[in-house]
Amino acid sequence: MSTLASSLSERARNHIVETKSGVSTALDMVFDESIEQDLSSHNAVAESKLRTQVQNRLSGYGPLQPLIDDPEIEEIWINSTEEVFFAKSGVCERQAVNISRELLATLVEKMLRNTGRRVDRSSPFVDASLEDGSRLHVVIPDITRTHWSVNIRKFPTRVYALEDLVKLGSVTRKQAQFLAKKIRAGKNFLVSGATQAGKTTLLCALLDQVSQSERIITVEETFEIRINGSDWVAMQTRQPNLEGLGEISLRRLVKEALRMRPGRIVVGEVREAESFDLLIALNSGLPGLCTIHANSALDAVSKLCTLPLLAGSNISSEFVNPTVGSCIDFVVHCKMLANGNRTIEQIASVDWDPLRSKLIVEPVKL
Repeated sequence: MSTLASSLSERARNHIVETKSGVSTALDMVFDESIEQDLSSHNAVAESKLRTQVQNRLSGYGPLQPLIDDPEIEEIWINSTEEVFFAKSGVCERQAVNISRELLATLVEKMLRNTGRRVDRSSPFVDASLEDGSRLHVVIPDITRTHWSVNIRKFPTRVYALEDLVKLGSVTRKQAQFLAKKIRAGKNFLVSGATQAGKTTLLCALLDQVSQSERIITVEETFEIRINGSDWVAMQTRQPNLEGLGEISLRRLVKEALRMRPGRIVVGEVREAESFDLLIALNSGLPGLCTIHANSALDAVSKLCTLPLLAGSNISSEFVNPTVGSCIDFVVHCKMLANGNRTIEQIASVDWDPLRSKLIVEPVKL
């Protein structure tokens, strides 16, 4: 059926180009012609399934569209033309579908069409946000061995409040009350955890506590954070163009955010030298939040003490460590359990002991 779907979609595409008609009109035309040519093989159930496949090829993302439409699926990844996987409630499954290399390249091109980003031999990696807010990551050969590697990370269609996370069992009632009180008081939070541990979901839930009363500026590599508040500006990085010009880094965005009268600044994830600029911003009295990949709350603080050193040889731990201790108030460490559920494993306070010149990271007892 995939060969027939490919043939019909090509005919429908040609009809759209020639007559300037819509997708629905083109589909009616090609299916009417197909039925007239072979009435004996007409089957209403098969036609409905085939029509969906052709429509997905024309206006959707082909065989990936059912996975994208499924609200329970969190992430989709493709390792080769015959290896398509997805995660549902934290559990990985394999999808029985084949995608030719040509079709996959076409789908990726369609996904990138409105993003201003590209993937080619000169730029073999790409991060981009799809129209529905999902995050796309693509790597192509010869960085990968043979096949394109594609990841589509889906995000909740709505912002989860702390109360929602309590009902889901990800946050206890005492944790939610503590976090709500501290975030409203302007405390600075570092949200840590592994990939898919629920860091961004928790970050959005924390911001939901203050989004109606403060101006929030968020900076990210690709748009992931969602906020209900009206006074919110979201910015993302930009890759260089073909001439190697026009790149906008996270460091630049943090600096620009400070000129935008922020009530609270948020960095989607700190990975490199932008951590130094964030510390400078927080050290000026501006409240903020960020996420970081780490194995524990203590590791998260240690990592945040190391990353700013990448900003330059003149940056020393003698400056960074006490700055981290005075700027970061709490670390919330998230974890994904074996059954796919997410939970807050630990909330820790952060402080600096000037007498011993030592960072103090202690679990908060609730």
